[in-house]
Amino acid sequence: MVERVIPERFRSAHSSRLNVVQSVDAGRTAVTDARLLRRTPRSLLAAGGLVIFDVLWLIGGLFHRPEHPLPGWLPLPVLVALAGQACWQAGLSPQLDPASRRFWQQLTVACGLFGAGTVANAFDALGGPTPSQRIGPISLAFYLSVLGIVLWALLRLPSWYRTRGDWIRFGLDACMVLITAAALVWHLSLRDHRDWIAQTGSAGAMLAIIVVALISVATFVKVAFAGAGLLDRRAMQILAVGSAASASLGGLSPLLVSRPYLSTSMVAIPVAAFSLHLAAARQLRAARSSSVQRRRSWRISLVPYLAVAVTGALLLTTSTSQPTETAIMQALTVLLALVVVLRQVLALRDNNQLLATVDGQLEDLRRYQNQLEHQATHDSLTGVANRALLERHLRRLLADQQSFSLVLLDIDDFKAINDRLGHGAGDRLLRLVSNRLTDAIGPSGIVARLGGDEFALLLDAAADLETVTDSISFAIREPIDLAGMTASIATSIGISTRCTGDSAEELLRRADVALYAAKAAGGDCRRWFDPEMDHAAEEASNLSADLRRALLDGQIFVLYQPIVDLHTNATIGAEVLIRWQHPQRGLVPPDVFIPLAERNGTILELGAWVLRAACRQVRQWQHRYGDQAPTKISVNVSARQLAQPDFAEQVASILAETAVDPSTLILEVTETAVLSTDAALPQIARIKQLGLRVALDDFGTGHSSLSLLLACPVDALKVDRSFVSGVHAEGAGAIITRNLIGFIEDFGIEAVAEGVETVIQADRLRQAGYRFAQGYLFGRPMPAADLEQRFVSPAPSIIA
Repeated sequence: MVERVIPERFRSAHSSRLNVVQSVDAGRTAVTDARLLRRTPRSLLAAGGLVIFDVLWLIGGLFHRPEHPLPGWLPLPVLVALAGQACWQAGLSPQLDPASRRFWQQLTVACGLFGAGTVANAFDALGGPTPSQRIGPISLAFYLSVLGIVLWALLRLPSWYRTRGDWIRFGLDACMVLITAAALVWHLSLRDHRDWIAQTGSAGAMLAIIVVALISVATFVKVAFAGAGLLDRRAMQILAVGSAASASLGGLSPLLVSRPYLSTSMVAIPVAAFSLHLAAARQLRAARSSSVQRRRSWRISLVPYLAVAVTGALLLTTSTSQPTETAIMQALTVLLALVVVLRQVLALRDNNQLLATVDGQLEDLRRYQNQLEHQATHDSLTGVANRALLERHLRRLLADQQSFSLVLLDIDDFKAINDRLGHGAGDRLLRLVSNRLTDAIGPSGIVARLGGDEFALLLDAAADLETVTDSISFAIREPIDLAGMTASIATSIGISTRCTGDSAEELLRRADVALYAAKAAGGDCRRWFDPEMDHAAEEASNLSADLRRALLDGQIFVLYQPIVDLHTNATIGAEVLIRWQHPQRGLVPPDVFIPLAERNGTILELGAWVLRAACRQVRQWQHRYGDQAPTKISVNVSARQLAQPDFAEQVASILAETAVDPSTLILEVTETAVLSTDAALPQIARIKQLGLRVALDDFGTGHSSLSLLLACPVDALKVDRSFVSGVHAEGAGAIITRNLIGFIEDFGIEAVAEGVETVIQADRLRQAGYRFAQGYLFGRPMPAADLEQRFVSPAPSIIA
């Protein structure tokens, strides 16, 4: 029969009422137990000696009648007193919870009554004209009081059984113990009960004591195996074994009817007292060492099996010549069988309930496992596959020698959208893109998000890549409503197809190289991987590494492109342009190394160096030429510089270091740089507070140029060369250029026309109202010494 033991995770409601300490490991417990054994108190050793004395006394009395039975009774009150002292010490232990201390204090009270009952029992046995086994009413009252207190203390323990079903199970177990005990007592002792009753005159009293003792034993067993509060399990097991042994010895009294000078109390009481003493000592030491263990496990209850086996054996050994005894044993057997059946029915019901609970828990675990597996293999934001699942599919397809294509894509200018409209809008955009990708490739492919705005598509070899990528690009370009604004986005695509011997990592690398090539081509396009791309990527990687050392090695320098007054032809300023003289490659074009610097972060160091170099040069010119020094020196600022929280402080530090007049400096920012981060506009406002001016570079090429003028406090606009190049023709470019100057002046902003290369362009710009311009017509980028000649000795006018 399987005893129902509810696991810890199913008993949260009840376990909250218990302050159960955590169990220590087996090694530490073994060491602690060995140390405790070496510190066994002398009182326990003395008690053990007295128990041995009483056992030997009783055994000796079976073979030789002593002169007087008093020595056999003398150790009993001493043993009980020692047990009471041990219980009292355990009841005062601060390491125990209040319920456990109360239990040991109640056992202390029981020991006091037990000692009094022992003394009264000795007077009953020795007070008559001859020794007897008589138990008087006073002794009976003491013994029953002791058993009542013990039973009450046990039942009040915060053990695990508290429901009505638990009480029913406990009652049935107690009935099994009582029925089996009754059969044993009848078979072994009470068949010849007339002589014993005649001598003791207290058969009913003795039977009452035995019955209550057996009930206490059953309770002890339950508590010992189920656990209660901070009570030590081994201490409770010692009490259970001692109580069972004492009750069993007490039930053998009729066997000593021919020896009235002996009494089973001489061994039953010492065994009970010693087990109580030993259990209290064990509890006290375990509490002090914090080695209380609480191990829960499935256990097999042997009580029904033992009860049926013992009663059945007694029935088989009962003589058929004694019909009364046979009838009694048969009745007890039938009664026991009924109790066992009831107990079994309850156990089966409990097991079914427990199995149903376990099934429910297993179902929950399966659901949680599926959820965890989905979370581990899918992107939490978009719900599509993640990198781990993509790589798993890649390895499977490679192992199966299947043909397929891998497509990587990301959203062009996603960071600008995310920073400007907020992360909420960026997350919504990613979800919309993932949905559109899933719809575009259908069920035959796999969509995965690798991180940020980068997605991967795993397509079957049968898929037409051009058609699929075209449909993807078309789907992505569909207008999207973000934060109350309608946005149209584009995507860059890199494609890699499987080749023999490829690994998942190599496929991803090649697709990433192709994606990089698409981004380098300006975005909104697709590129198939080509082996030449590896060479280009390697070159870019090497060049990026060289760029990190270029500034330290003195390979970076600046040139100045003149800015002229179209009406006077005077050079009034210049734009500072950075250049890189590579020791092996020669002069590296800016459109090659500046994007590299943006990607690897060296743009921050380069930008600070250029600003410092420009300020020092302006300071020299102001000190050397005074009023003839240029009044407009423009320095380009990248988006990454503007995104730095302390950029304005860096500019202020450079101004203080070089002692330059800040009104001479103009910081040029692009529309993309302003829109790429929310920190740009506050940074520009702080820069203007320092006394510098701000110009918006490449004006007219962005998405929101006009609206940006309302939000960005700029002092000048640099009209992009794409408009200037067509100013001499009667086309759209000329119309835009002529009309731009009108509303620019209405804003109170200066305009500088970029990319002027012909006299006709310069003349048309002057006629349209432009005052300042720069371009190859007025001079290519030049060293500072050459620029000095321009504003010291003005060149003749080249404009008619």
